[in-house]
Amino acid sequence: MPTKKRQTMGKVTRERELKERRALKQEKKDARKAEAAERAAGIANGTYDPDALDEQTRDGEPASDPGESEAV
Repeated sequence: MPTKKRQTMGKVTRERELKERRALKQEKKDARKAEAAERAAGIANGTYDPDALDEQTRDGEPASDPGESEAV
């Protein structure tokens, strides 16, 4: 009976990192779809406010004022 070859730790690590990257990519994709659906629903029922989008970035964090510089 032939023996089964074992995976190296390097390969296991690469596969795990690949799965994590794919999961993050899918989360971002789902978030964009949800945002687009909310926007479409807001436009359809007349509650869409494009100025509200200017106050936030895509990550949901408040946008920084372009006139402000960050302290280093």
